[in-house]
Parts: sequence; structure tokens; C-alpha cells
Amino acid sequence: MIKENEIVQPEVQEEEIDLVELAMKLWDKRRFIVKCGLIGLAVGIVIALSIPKEYEASVTLVPESAGARGSSSMGALAALAGFGGGAVNAGGRDAVYPGLYPDVVSSVPFALDLSEVVLPTGIEDNEQLTLKQILTEHTSRPWWSVIMGLPGRVAGMFEGNTPDLHATAKSAISVDSLADNIDLIQPNSMHLTKGQNGLVGLVNSCVSVSVDAKTQLIKISVTMQDALAAASLADTVANRLTDFVTAYRTNKARHDLAFAKQINQEAQQRYYDAQQAYAKAIDRNQGIILRSAAIDLERLQNEATLAYNLYNSTSQQVQMAEVKVQESTPVFTVMQPAVVPFKAAKPRVMMIIVAFAFLGAFGALGYALIVPPLVDTFKSKKAEQSKP
Repeated sequence: MIKENEIVQPEVQEEEIDLVELAMKLWDKRRFIVKCGLIGLAVGIVIALSIPKEYEASVTLVPESAGARGSSSMGALAALAGFGGGAVNAGGRDAVYPGLYPDVVSSVPFALDLSEVVLPTGIEDNEQLTLKQILTEHTSRPWWSVIMGLPGRVAGMFEGNTPDLHATAKSAISVDSLADNIDLIQPNSMHLTKGQNGLVGLVNSCVSVSVDAKTQLIKISVTMQDALAAASLADTVANRLTDFVTAYRTNKARHDLAFAKQINQEAQQRYYDAQQAYAKAIDRNQGIILRSAAIDLERLQNEATLAYNLYNSTSQQVQMAEVKVQESTPVFTVMQPAVVPFKAAKPRVMMIIVAFAFLGAFGALGYALIVPPLVDTFKSKKAEQSKP
């Protein structure tokens, strides 16, 4: 037992001696650590003031809960029209549910279409500009972006290709010269130019959609350097997203309504033709008491009655299809409308300044603890190797 204490005690003393020596080393380097912290503080101030201000506007939506949308009315209509019976495929869960709304907004067609939206801005007496113009011609970049993007620009000049706007956006090069390289996407085109690909990246970088998994609340956030344009764009994205979901949800019901109207028009024409044929037969056979004539009149009357029954049934199905379209139309409640922000959301000046000051002091601390011992060890080993 005594031997164990004797073994453990020196280790404790060594640890205490090491801590004291460590504290003394740090105290000796206190001026260096403070100086590096102040340098980091100054660098943080410069960087924080060099980042352009960005404003965030958001819209919060509450979607209608989607239930089963199965219906057999169109199957009955198809059976009446002679296309076979059976119920139409019952609808289950929506293919575009709230969890996919972020993917819808970030999709290429949605982003390119959104880039052509005209927005009010605070530039030159509330000038109205397209989102593409705002992002490519009226968006400031930090001063270091030119240096970071210079290699890509030089490589592009040697390759002879037009600059990639998406890569430029990442490196934050001034995009004034790239505005002319953005072409409108052609209908039914599967190929995007570099400018279009970059434009999609710029749009997606300023527009984001998040969905709360528990409450299903949809939050649409837009971050831009123009506060008025950010609020207007957030409202536009909300409207276009709800229009997209409404069009998807009512797509089948609208097709069913069109089909019902087509069948109803055909049934109407059949009824009118049968009615007209029966009337003409009556006019031709007035005063005739032949049995064959009576049978023909009875047959035409039955055909007219059947045509009327079909016409009446299809008319009811049209009304049911119209109701189905209304039932399938989703309802979105705006919990929080878009408001023009007064305070910039980015950059977070204090956080950047404190972070750089901490990095400067922490770097000096690591230098004081690691570099001198390594230098002393290297010198001692070199001295031992130089001895004969």
C-alpha cells in the first residue's frame, strides 16, 4: 500500500509542476497573446464591415391537411359512356407533400421562371427590376472576392469559354460583365447554358423553404441586399408555390371534368339526334295504322328515351366533377405575411469580430505552447548529433 502511494505521488507532483510551468509560459507570452488577439479583433472589424448587408424576409404558411381523394364518379361515367366499368384509381397520399416543397422551389424550371419576376426595389426611386437583374447587376461583393475569383477568370480566358455564373457566385466575383451571358431557357430544352446554371444557383442561394416536421408549418425565407425586393420576392414565392400545389392537386379533377363535359356533349348530341328522328317519324306516319310503322315509332321512342337518360346521367356527372375540382383545391393560410425588414440579418458583426479575436488569441496560445518546445527539442537533437 505504501509502495503504491510512493508510485502515485511523484506523478501528481509532476502534473502540478507541469501545470505551473504551463501557466508560467502563458504568462510570459501574455503580451504576445494579447497582441494577436487585438490583431484578430482588427481583422474581424475589417471583414465584418466589408461584407454587404443582407435583409431577410419570410412568409409562414399553414397547408391544408391532405386526405384521401379517391372517387368512383369518373368510373361510373366511363361505364355509362361505354368505356368499361370500375372505379377510377383511388388517390392516396399526395406525391407532392409538404416535405417536398423545398425541392419544388429549388428546381430548375421554378428558379428560372422566378428569375424573370419583376420586383420593386429601393434602387433609384423604387425602380422595378427583374430578379435576374438584381442578382447580377445590383448585388455587391466583398473586396476579397476579386482576388479569390481571379484564377477562375484567367482560366476561363485561356479556355475561351464564357464565365460560369455559378462558380462566380461562389467566389463572389463581380457579375456585372456576366449579365449578358444569361440566356432565357428555350422551351422543351434539356440543356442549360453556364449562365443559366449559375442563375439557378444564385436564385437558390437567396431563396429557401423549410417545413416543420411536427406542425407542418411552411416557412419561405428570402435573403437579399434590397429589403423591399426581399419582401416582395418572399410573397411571390409563396404565391407561386401555392399555385403549383393547387395545380397539382386539382390536375386529375380538372381532367376528369373535361372528360365529363366531352361525354356530356356527345350524349347531348345523341339525344337531340334521337329526338329529331322520332319527331320526323311521327310526322311521316300520321294517319297510318300499319303495325310496322307503329313498331318503328316505338323503337325510335325507346332510343330517344335511352339517349335522354344517358344525357341526364352525364349532366349529373359533370356537376359532380365540378364539385370534385372544388374539393381538391387546397387551402393555404398565411400565418405570417412578408414584411419589409428594417434590420439587416447579415453580417452578424459582433459574432464575426469576437470569432476573429478568439481565433487570434487561440492561435497565439497554441503557438506559445507548441512551437517553442518543438524548437528546443529540435536544437537539442541537432546538438547531440553534432557531438563526436
